[in-house]
Amino acid sequence: DVQLQASGGGLVQPGGSLRLSCAASGFTFDGHAIAWFRQAPGKEREGVSCISTSDGSTFYADSVRGRFTISRDNAKDTVYLQMNSLKSEDTAVYYCATSPKDSVYVTLVQGMGAMTSYGMDYWGKGTLVTVSS
Repeated sequence: DVQLQASGGGLVQPGGSLRLSCAASGFTFDGHAIAWFRQAPGKEREGVSCISTSDGSTFYADSVRGRFTISRDNAKDTVYLQMNSLKSEDTAVYYCATSPKDSVYVTLVQGMGAMTSYGMDYWGKGTLVTVSS
């Protein structure tokens, strides 16, 4: 079975840092795009960042660019999201998802300037990030 296990969420003060992990299993990791989305209470789901597991190309939403860094470890079938300088508006449930379109998906969203959930074929359960003093 395909599984995406997101972890690493928690409570952090504004300005603090967290690292989220998305551990994948049940499919060939190399050759997929892995994306992070988030949904805050009462708000629509928002694409945060994505990475191609084959060539490492990345995309960041304007709201997190310069503060968040996405990376992958193909040996561990895991993608990480390092979140620094966290703000209260980063509070949300964070989900990871995968697309078989890999670098094609990343190139697409780079051109669009925004992420889309279209083409994501598997989603993990979310991990809650709360930024509060």
